[in-house]
Amino acid sequence: MRRAAPDPSSARLAGPWTHRNVSANGIRLHVAESDGGGPLVVLLHGFPEFWWSWRHQVAALAERGYRVVAADLRGYGDSDKPPRGYDLWTLAGDVAGLVRALGEPRAHLVGHDWGGLIAWTVTALHPRLVRSLTALGAPHPLAVRSAMVRDPRGQGRATAAYALGFQLPRWPERSLRAEGGARVERIMRGWAGPEWAASADFAEATAHYRRAVQVSGTVHCAMEYYRWAARSQLRAEGRRFAAAVARPPTVPVLQVHGALDPCLLPRTAAAAKRWAGPEHRLHVMPATGHFPHEEHPEETTELLLEGLSR
Repeated sequence: MRRAAPDPSSARLAGPWTHRNVSANGIRLHVAESDGGGPLVVLLHGFPEFWWSWRHQVAALAERGYRVVAADLRGYGDSDKPPRGYDLWTLAGDVAGLVRALGEPRAHLVGHDWGGLIAWTVTALHPRLVRSLTALGAPHPLAVRSAMVRDPRGQGRATAAYALGFQLPRWPERSLRAEGGARVERIMRGWAGPEWAASADFAEATAHYRRAVQVSGTVHCAMEYYRWAARSQLRAEGRRFAAAVARPPTVPVLQVHGALDPCLLPRTAAAAKRWAGPEHRLHVMPATGHFPHEEHPEETTELLLEGLSR
């Protein structure tokens, strides 16, 4: 007998934070918030996770005086899952709308993976809303695009290893949900550094991510991010997007990247300097894969605090 899909509210895991809904850009976004009374920090997760990937940072940053909001991106967790809007134009609009809806004039943006690509895009398209940008495991979108062509045996091969299969209809959705989301754990084990992949924290984390990916509609929405990225390369929309995000940021930019990241390579992250503006710093963490904030949470938090203070 087929099991019922988990309820989206299962993403509202308990902890030293408050869960609430925020209306932004025409949809409802679920956020976990811990208010330390200071400037707003918005945390944006990546694939195949949800807001909970920032569990180590939410309370820690709030204790240091920041108002911290970790959001479920469109299509993930307990946020709305509309049939459209998984392009970086719209996703950036979601985050810009979130900052405004939270009643703040500006925010520090911190993003991992897709959340980092979105944060780069918000910084380019909505610069007045951004105090600083921190991207974890997320080179500038144009650095990724360029590396696909200029580094076919490196970044091109690394991206094709997972993203090519995501372009197929229906099969990725079925494979990611099968066996209680077992493929999610396999993907994360392949992308993580060996130390974290062998830890009890990894086992606990992936149990939550396996459950979250089974929430109705989540996997299809997650795949639409990748499908838009591929389709846009062949369309005028992609050229317009590239021109729009080419403007270098005028705010401080910190990149944190794992030296062992097999998904988005460290050399691709280094190539982002071209689009990163005058106040750019790249920190490569040794013995770390694609998830610095989960693999080495305390070190990552200190790096974030240093970046926010700039």
